[in-house]
Amino acid sequence: MFQDLFKTPLHALHIEMGGKMIPFANHEMPVQYALGVRKEHIHCRKHAGLFDVSHMGQLRLHGVNAAKSLETLVPVDIIDLPIGKQRYALFTNKQGGVMDDFMVTNLGDHLFLVVNAAFKEQDIAHLRANLLGEVELEVIEDHALLALQGPEAAKVLASMNPAVAGMFFMDAAMLDLIGIECLVSRSGYTGEDGYEISVPADRANELARALLANVAVEWIGLAARNSLRLECGLCRYGHDIDTSTTPVEASLIWALSKVRCADGERSGGFPGAKIILEQVTTKNVSRKRVGLVGFRGTIARDGAILFNADDKEVGVVTSGTFGPTIGYPIAMGYISTPLATRGTIVFAEVRNKKLAMTVEKIPLVSQRYHRG
Repeated sequence: MFQDLFKTPLHALHIEMGGKMIPFANHEMPVQYALGVRKEHIHCRKHAGLFDVSHMGQLRLHGVNAAKSLETLVPVDIIDLPIGKQRYALFTNKQGGVMDDFMVTNLGDHLFLVVNAAFKEQDIAHLRANLLGEVELEVIEDHALLALQGPEAAKVLASMNPAVAGMFFMDAAMLDLIGIECLVSRSGYTGEDGYEISVPADRANELARALLANVAVEWIGLAARNSLRLECGLCRYGHDIDTSTTPVEASLIWALSKVRCADGERSGGFPGAKIILEQVTTKNVSRKRVGLVGFRGTIARDGAILFNADDKEVGVVTSGTFGPTIGYPIAMGYISTPLATRGTIVFAEVRNKKLAMTVEKIPLVSQRYHRG
């Protein structure tokens, strides 16, 4: 059907399970299943959802200078990242813009990275061009990636290995799951408690079927993955953050490590540091990323222009959908900083009509990570 697209190791299983396949990030991926997008979304919020995220890029950095080298490319503390811990990180450019966001884990003898599928080749090229000497970049081609998310995820996975119940948010470890050695991290991109599992590609089908055998688990497609992350205020690269947005504009100051900021021990030293750190110090940015909630059923999609009450253009929607947990249309976007206050009313232009939306604090739905 999509001859020029890549297929994940679980492609045949998606077809068997009735997945509706679409092109996504150069892959043929399931957008939804027979359950339907809203029910998939609610199931993940109430029970446990299984996601195939094997289209993401999985990389390893080897060498004694791996952490030091990677730290020159990100405003994040990599050198002091403890073994068995994972961290959210950002590649930045000389203008302070975000080139991509990714996850990095310290596994002791190497760093493990998960990068966005659509920008995988860009990130690989960026790393190869900028890594310090004697740091080896390994592209992992023989592993799939699964995400098990939701309030029952821990119970489900603990039935395969009780050790996962003792993990906290952003912990990572090599664990045996039904006789398969997997890298398991307590993380994910739904706002729910859950795990991401890097599993050998030739055993991925076996593990997925074992997880789906639990009555609490349902396959979840891309559409529900999008509405889940949007409710919980999580950015989608290429929509909510890109090379034209800085971490400060994107309300991602929390992702900048203190040790890399103005008064930190290893201040600066990453692309765009002067611009980003000045914005952190002064809070002087012209626009901010905010959450938006609509009053009616019409959805403001990405690209919709935002206006104030005087019909002056004040921003743009970067992501929009219906929020099944909230029961209203929701969106994320950028608006002029003076308007980036909870309760402000703005108007999104959709099909030549102005739809009122309220600025809300991100996340719109509380995140429920297991922090201990």
